[in-house]
Amino acid sequence: MTHPQPDSLLGRALAVSHEVLAAVEQVNLDAVTVLDGERLRLLQSARLKRESLSAEDRAVLKQIAELNDRAIGLMQHHRRRKERAMDMAAVGRRAVAAYSNTRLHR
Repeated sequence: MTHPQPDSLLGRALAVSHEVLAAVEQVNLDAVTVLDGERLRLLQSARLKRESLSAEDRAVLKQIAELNDRAIGLMQHHRRRKERAMDMAAVGRRAVAAYSNTRLHR
């Protein structure tokens, strides 16, 4: 027995969700922004097209949500890593400033 295919808009939104996650993994924020906008339009169109969703469509939406959660978690990880790097750079700048002042006074 063949299973009904999910709504084509939702299928495309799922494919775009995979692309979003790949773009996040590559830290390609411009692509993430464009792809996320495309996914939003697809999801809104799918919502307007139907009154109710089939079980297959709900399963696809669950996959999209899981991919989105993974992408958000990875983005938060990238942000925290960047914040740590900026903090360390600031510590380094303060150390250089402190030591360069003492060398001038010798």
